[in-house]
Amino acid sequence: MAEQLIFDLPKRTALGRGDFFVSSANVLAVTRLDDTETWPNAKLALTGPEGAGKSHLAHDWSKANHGHVMLTADLPSADIPGIATALAVEIPDAPMPSAEEEALFHLHNHMIAQNLPLLLIARTPPARWTITLPDLKSRMQATDVVQIEAPDEALLSAMLVKLFTDRQLQIDPNLIPWLVTHSERSFAAINRLVVALDAEALAQKRAITRPLARRVLDKLDEERR
Repeated sequence: MAEQLIFDLPKRTALGRGDFFVSSANVLAVTRLDDTETWPNAKLALTGPEGAGKSHLAHDWSKANHGHVMLTADLPSADIPGIATALAVEIPDAPMPSAEEEALFHLHNHMIAQNLPLLLIARTPPARWTITLPDLKSRMQATDVVQIEAPDEALLSAMLVKLFTDRQLQIDPNLIPWLVTHSERSFAAINRLVVALDAEALAQKRAITRPLARRVLDKLDEERR
C-alpha cells in the first residue's frame, strides 16, 4: 500500500448551515435563530463555551437575514445611524473600552428604534458581562438568552469530522469514536486535539493513526496538569 502523503494545506473553515451538526446540545439555539420574529425587542443573546459553534451560527444567521457580523472593536468607527440590516455582534470576554461600550449603547438603541434584529454573541450571559456604562448594562441584562449546552457524543463526533475536513485531513472513520471516548469532552478540547493531531502528523510526515493519537492525547493530558 502506498504511503499516505501529508501536506501543510491551508485550513478552510466551512460556515454553511449544511456544515453545522444539530444535536440536543444546540437544537434550541438553532430553533431560536431560525425564528427571529419571536425575539423580544428583536434582540437575542447567543451564549455557549469556546468552540461551541456560536460564530458559525452567527454567520449563517447573518447571511440568511442579509446582515453582517461585527466585533465591538469595529463599532466606534462604524456608521451606526446608517445601519439598515440585521446585525450580529461578538462580545469579548475581557471588559470593553469605554468607546466600545458607548458605541454598543448607541447601536442597541438604533436597532431597537429601527426594529432591526440584533444578535449578541458571547461565552457568558449578559448578566455576567463586565459593563461599566449603567444604561448599557441594564439594556444588555434585559436581553433574552439562548444557550448552547455541553456537547454530547454525537455532536463531538460531528465536530471532529468537520474539523478534520476543514484541514483537509483524511481520517479512518473508526478512529472518530475512539477519539471521542479518550479525549476531554468539551468544544475547546476537541479543537485543541485536532490542531495537535494535525501538527504531529505533519511533523512526523505520517497519517493520523491510533498510536499517533494516543501520544498526542498523552501530551495534552500532561499540559493540563
